[in-house]
Amino acid sequence: MRLINIGFGNIVSAGRLVAIVSPESAPIRRIIQEARDKGMLIDATYGRRTRAVLIADSDHIILSAVQPETVANRLNSKESELSSGDEVNIDESK
Repeated sequence: MRLINIGFGNIVSAGRLVAIVSPESAPIRRIIQEARDKGMLIDATYGRRTRAVLIADSDHIILSAVQPETVANRLNSKESELSSGDEVNIDESK
């Protein structure tokens, strides 16, 4: 399970994320309001301006004060670390 820091020590499971979007458009704002009404909104901004909206496969909406590009870069760097660190040493002497 890969975890990604979304700011202020908050961490989410990378495998559960469907999308990372900016909160600027009206449809995204509508999604945020609907999630708030249904109790599916997780606000991880600590009172700061929302800069990224993370959509999870469980229909939870997560608000972050970190830029979407930053979250995506953290996700990509985590994936590249895993792929480069997955070298398996096979001991053929056994």
